Amino acid sequence: MIKRNTNLRLRSKTRIRKKISGTPEVPRLTVYRSLNQVYAQIIDDSTGKTLVAASSLSKEVAEEIKNSKGKISKSKIVGNLVAKKAIEMKIASVVFDRNGYRYHGRVQAIAEGAREAGLKF
Repeated sequence: MIKRNTNLRLRSKTRIRKKISGTPEVPRLTVYRSLNQVYAQIIDDSTGKTLVAASSLSKEVAEEIKNSKGKISKSKIVGNLVAKKAIEMKIASVVFDRNGYRYHGRVQAIAEGAREAGLKF
């Protein structure tokens, strides 16, 4: 069952990535979620470099995450952090890559947290 779900997600991911790519002006915000953690990166696909990265393991938000309850609230904090770092690097807008996951729950919380911090997509 797990292998089947992973394969479905990866097929969806390839369909999404055919349409979405990050440029230097509008990079790609991609999300990865493991069982307990959540990760977000802003990537410039033309050079293949990660511009900004944040996760629920980041030391900058360790105290906030310790006080929060549930995975969704942790994800919102990570979305806020990645957006703040992006704005510091003068990145105003991004393309959101949900990485094959449904736009629901933790993935949606990252997007909402990034929007609240001022990132446009």
